[in-house]
Amino acid sequence: MASAAITLAADAPTLSSANTGFMLICSALVMLMTPGLAFFYGGMVRVKSTLNMLMMSFISLGIVTILWVLYGFSMAFGTDSGSIIGWESKWVGLSDIGLTELWPGYTIPVFVFMVFQLMFAIITPALISGALADRVKFTAWALFIALWATVVYFPVAHWVWGAGGWAFELGVIDFAGGTAVHINAGAAALGVILVIGKRVGFKKDPMRPHSLPLVMLGAGLLWFGWFGFNAGSWLGNDDGVGALMFVNTQVATAAAMLAWLIYEKIRHGAFTTLGAASGAVAGLVAITPSGGAVSPLGAIAVGAIAGLLCAMAVGLKYKLGYDDSLDVVGVHLVGGVVGSLLIGFFASGKGQSDVEGLFYGGGLTQFWKQCAGVFAVLAYSLIVSAILAFILDKTIGMRVSEDDEVAGIDQAEHAETAYDFSGAGGGAARTAAAPAPAAAAASKKVDA
Repeated sequence: MASAAITLAADAPTLSSANTGFMLICSALVMLMTPGLAFFYGGMVRVKSTLNMLMMSFISLGIVTILWVLYGFSMAFGTDSGSIIGWESKWVGLSDIGLTELWPGYTIPVFVFMVFQLMFAIITPALISGALADRVKFTAWALFIALWATVVYFPVAHWVWGAGGWAFELGVIDFAGGTAVHINAGAAALGVILVIGKRVGFKKDPMRPHSLPLVMLGAGLLWFGWFGFNAGSWLGNDDGVGALMFVNTQVATAAAMLAWLIYEKIRHGAFTTLGAASGAVAGLVAITPSGGAVSPLGAIAVGAIAGLLCAMAVGLKYKLGYDDSLDVVGVHLVGGVVGSLLIGFFASGKGQSDVEGLFYGGGLTQFWKQCAGVFAVLAYSLIVSAILAFILDKTIGMRVSEDDEVAGIDQAEHAETAYDFSGAGGGAARTAAAPAPAAAAASKKVDA
């Protein structure tokens, strides 16, 4: 018995400073993705909505952080209850966690795992915001984030990643968040926009991006941060799976960007910067659940298929009449579904597990498991998100007034504008005499 105890002690994981440092860096990279998303979305809206779009992402950093510390981490990763939700009283407020206490089975502290998963919890509701551009009260949005994180994200994270969660136990593969993050956010976006309705002027007024350079900056930050998002989800560097995920993230993103641009050239006659940015994000989304299970060649296939299908899907909003402002449904929902389901075909059995997909002789067993995870998360998030939006709309109201939407939500909700044009066009065109009071008043209205 004594020798057995000594053997068990020797086999027990010990804290790895290398893995701990790596995971802290990955956590910082994932945190950077939320400001990157803010830039990406902020450049895609009209100038009068820029600040609101930035703030809809940024506020998630504040709200979700506090909820995660208070009870979110406990709900998502605590002791399982009925395969639906977790709970761990000593994690409430992070009040009873030792500095060197290890996450079970790994060589990193609980605090490191907690903060890495926090960054996932932050960006997921922020993703939803792109579908709601131009028209949602900031107070209602902040309250929606708090409610949605509590009743949707925390439970779904437990289903997918928590020990005892039903999807985890079923064997649904989701390496870094195809179901828990992207399908979850995309379905929520669809649920909310079906409740709150279309923007004023949808399908009538031009609603072009006001700053494509800002979009490209945001896409670049997302691509950069996504290496932490994906490669870090293996929680260490001991067996090469994280390295495979890193490689596949790059490969699939490149393939998706090229596929989107080729489709765009054939369909619309031009290669656009918006298409390049959107295609890259579609590839990142699709490889997120699948990158640990497929080979680099499989990653090319996953990325190319996702780029093509997402490029086709973004036009559905005009045919079906739902106003998904910045294509959250077309990119995140569709990309998440595609990437998750393709595991059932392209899983090589040589990555994160020995599970093989149809094209590697494994039959359709894994595909059906993926279907269960995908459609359960999709349905739950869509329905509950729509209910939350309906309740908020009928109580405090979700939308700004039509006048505020037309004039600009930045000024109405934040008393600011993204750009100060008051000094533009001065110089020689101005006269020495001060403008008349009426003219000055008119000028202020134009500037606003």
